[in-house]
This record gives sequence, C-alpha cells and structure tokens, in this order.
Amino acid sequence: MRTAVITGGLALIILVAGVVWVWCRSRDGAPMERTGTPPDGRVEKTEVEWRQLLTEEQFRITRQKGTERAFSGAYWNTKEDGVYHCVCCGQALFDSTTKFDSGTGWPSYWKPVDDNNVSLHADHGLFTTRTEVTCSRCDAHLGHVFDDGPAPTGLRYCMNSAAVKFIPRGGD
Repeated sequence: MRTAVITGGLALIILVAGVVWVWCRSRDGAPMERTGTPPDGRVEKTEVEWRQLLTEEQFRITRQKGTERAFSGAYWNTKEDGVYHCVCCGQALFDSTTKFDSGTGWPSYWKPVDDNNVSLHADHGLFTTRTEVTCSRCDAHLGHVFDDGPAPTGLRYCMNSAAVKFIPRGGD
C-alpha cells in the first residue's frame, strides 16, 4: 500500500513538472499572435473552389494545415533570386534574400516581405505550443515560425514548399 502511494505521488510530481515545463517553454521567444492586413484585400473561396484551384498536396497543406516531409519539397534547397508567393492567392510572402539554410529540410527565411502579408497564430499541439504562420490574404497555412533563426531577427520562418510559388526576380 505504501509503495503504491509513493509511486502515485511520484507520478503526480512528474506530471505536474512536465505541465509546468511545457507551459514555460510555450511562453518563450517567438511571437504568438498577430494579424496581418493584406495590402490588396482578402481573398475568400469555398472549399470546392480551393480544391479546383490547388493540387491535392497544396490543398492538404494550405487548407488542412498539413506538413510536407523534410527535404521533399521543391524549394528547400533553392538558391535562385526572386520572391516566394502564396500558392493560393499570389500574395508576396518571402524574398530570397532572407532565405537561409536552416538544416531542417524546409525553406526557411528570417523575415517576410512585409509583416502585414503574414498572420501569426498560437498552435497548441500535444506537449508544445508553436506559432503558425498563415497568409494574411487567404488564411493559407504556410508553416511555423521559431525563435532560433539568424540575425538580425532571430526568427526562422519554416515554410512548406507546397504552400508557396517561386517567381524569379524580373519574372512573371
């Protein structure tokens, strides 16, 4: 009986410590909430319209908050000069001059083209809180932002290749 009480007490202490650790960790660094104001207004479509416009993979990632496998996307290793636009609505999101090799297998940038072009939302997952990044114009899920990026911002916008379309500088 005494062993069961001690074991139960230790389990409770470990559980409480874990919850406190997760809560404290989720309050670190990266911005949690910010709504961007798209310069060209909002784009609203029905689920059927989005399905007609996007590939299955693009729809799964941008409209259903999916994630592509690391090192599998079209742009994780792209080094060309240009701008990455939202695959759903065409809004400019990230400039290649802010892209860096994060070693994660996803395209990573240290800042968006304009803070108003992306919105940030708390993403409460199991045992962690991350900051989701969405397109401010059409609410497409793009990826997440973390506070372990390079100077000058210290941020790493870790995006899904399927959520963006690269347009070379000077191209259409």
